[in-house]
Amino acid sequence: ARVVADILTRDKLVNQPVTVVNRAGGGGAIAYTYIKSKRGDPHTIMAVASLSLLTQTMRPELGLGLDNYTPLAFIAQDPQAVIVASDSPYRTFKDLIDAARREPNSLVASITSPGGSGRLLVWLIERETGTRYKVVSFKSGGDAIIQVMGGHTQFTTENISEGYAAVEAKKLRVLAVSSAQRLPVVPDAPTLRELGYDIHIGTGRGFAMPAGVPKEAAAQMEAILERVYKSAAWKEHAERNMYENIWMGSTEYARHLAQRRVQMQEFLQSIGLAPKP
Repeated sequence: ARVVADILTRDKLVNQPVTVVNRAGGGGAIAYTYIKSKRGDPHTIMAVASLSLLTQTMRPELGLGLDNYTPLAFIAQDPQAVIVASDSPYRTFKDLIDAARREPNSLVASITSPGGSGRLLVWLIERETGTRYKVVSFKSGGDAIIQVMGGHTQFTTENISEGYAAVEAKKLRVLAVSSAQRLPVVPDAPTLRELGYDIHIGTGRGFAMPAGVPKEAAAQMEAILERVYKSAAWKEHAERNMYENIWMGSTEYARHLAQRRVQMQEFLQSIGLAPKP
């Protein structure tokens, strides 16, 4: 959000001052409730972390369904990775899977949020391979990765950007990535799709307005965000943070969120974080 705000201001893409406000708490519920209260206001824009938003839509007591937002643009995806310590006996993703098949629930994955993208990746791996793992949550991706480095957990499925410094220092090894294509920063790490598993996920980065805003205002902001996406400053930021560069306009982004919500509902119900119908 802050990088985009800087680009909007520096490149004079808008003629209004841009103020970034943090509304933390409740796993995003406070921020999303605030946006809901701004219905029809075209001067309020929300930075969207897709899985956080979708998780809150499944809490019926909050009334935070997707119909409370006007999706504007999806501009990047922060991919996950399967990461082990450099001295781990698991040299390949197959080694990890084979060990889990021999002894179900013997391997421990460290993650952050119990309903976040790291946990989602563990669930998808379990579903695709028939394996089972123990999962332990920590306060941040950095903490989850430190647990792997210290030998307290066998692997992590957090964002590649969280652990790249340790990968570069040869303290961690990436067995696979969840991006659609191999990542230039870890060119030897195969994608999970390459390995035969239908998994392509990450932490989505996008923007939305409240519901009920004028269509012309939403269209104008969508066009402005496309200019941000194409800017040299955004490309540099995306490369530095190891994002997958993925653009979706308003219509495609809305469809993407609806499709991902179906997957998230199945995931959260499966692990007991959402009520089953």
